[in-house]
Amino acid sequence: MKRQSPIFKITIGAMFIALTAIGANITSIVPFLVIGGVPITLQTFFAILTGLVLGSRLGAFTMFGYMLLGLAGVPVFAQFSGGFSMILSPTFGFILSFILVAYVAGKIREKYNHLTAYIIASLVALVINYVIGTNWMYIAYQFWFEAPPELSYGLVWLWMLAPLPKDIILSILAGILAYRLASYNLTVYDQTKVAS
Repeated sequence: MKRQSPIFKITIGAMFIALTAIGANITSIVPFLVIGGVPITLQTFFAILTGLVLGSRLGAFTMFGYMLLGLAGVPVFAQFSGGFSMILSPTFGFILSFILVAYVAGKIREKYNHLTAYIIASLVALVINYVIGTNWMYIAYQFWFEAPPELSYGLVWLWMLAPLPKDIILSILAGILAYRLASYNLTVYDQTKVAS
């Protein structure tokens, strides 16, 4: 298969940055997705999809670009937030995890080319997102936020049960969607290993 041009890859990467920013602020379009004052976002869905469609290297680079854009002050994070101070946010670990999420999802997808692998890649990426994000949240509350005395590591994980069903469903959908796109030959990852 013919390799995609660098300009095409950068354009598709920019599109995924835009989609992730939209997914972060979906509650502005659909306000009922705020549950208990916490906005439900589609960032993880798009981070996984980025890795599956763009491949490990370009996917991770795209999510790194998304993070840098937000840290530079562009309001691409949830609730149209941005700026370097976001590093201290309890939820910044989830944003940081998107780089590894995209890389791992893309890596698994590059090695195995069937629907089950896409779904497994998506679910493994989701686990990475939760592990990094939840641990960052706990550390943030322990060290630079005033956490209530009853806050425990287990309680922080209990908070994550609310968005978990939504994230599992969306991760599976990301795997199915990426597989369908691949069947139409719309993936961007480097296919130089495919015999000509």
